[in-house]
Amino acid sequence: MAPIWIIFIVFAGLSWLVGAQLKSKFKAFSKIPINGGLSGKDVAERMLSQNGVNDVKVISVDGQLTDHYNPLNKTVNLSTDVFNGNSVAAAAVAAHECGHAIQHAHAYSFLQMRSKLVPVVSITSKWVQWVLLAGVILVQTFPAILLAGIVMFALMTLFSFITLPVEIDASRRALAWLNGAGITSSQTHPKAQEALRWAAYTYVVAALASLATLLYYVYIFLGNRR
Repeated sequence: MAPIWIIFIVFAGLSWLVGAQLKSKFKAFSKIPINGGLSGKDVAERMLSQNGVNDVKVISVDGQLTDHYNPLNKTVNLSTDVFNGNSVAAAAVAAHECGHAIQHAHAYSFLQMRSKLVPVVSITSKWVQWVLLAGVILVQTFPAILLAGIVMFALMTLFSFITLPVEIDASRRALAWLNGAGITSSQTHPKAQEALRWAAYTYVVAALASLATLLYYVYIFLGNRR
């Protein structure tokens, strides 16, 4: 099996390529206006209202591509460009984040699973690299340490894969609503689809990278037992 540094280089390269393409798409689609002169904030508030979600606030946050839904305080957080922007990109991102709010309101199963794992993954992520490092160094004498690290990393990998249907479903809800509400047209809707598709690719690459790394450590552990 390839050394860990090869796995890192391959997936770091893929992550960079997907990220660069994502930024390029959003930059291009940020220049294409949508019908009605609606801002990202307007799109978000209208989508929430039309889906019966009336207890979620839409607020602006600093940064680029920092958009997210916070289930703890029920806020759709949109970056400044998305919050104020009147473009295909702004509408797609705003609708996607509202998709998460609608998932929350409807108790979408994968979102619930992901939310339950958040506290565990938050703690695990702080220690897993050190446990794995110690496990690899001491694999001949204390293999249980590496096994513990593998279990911790497996939880993080599971989290990455549970995130995939959450993100894909949010985009599906967003695109269906944008089309049905007439926010996007026959000319702009394919661009909204493309923008959200490239955003989804970032999660796919992250999940595959996590799985490849997990298998690498499992290989080391099993190899030591022969």
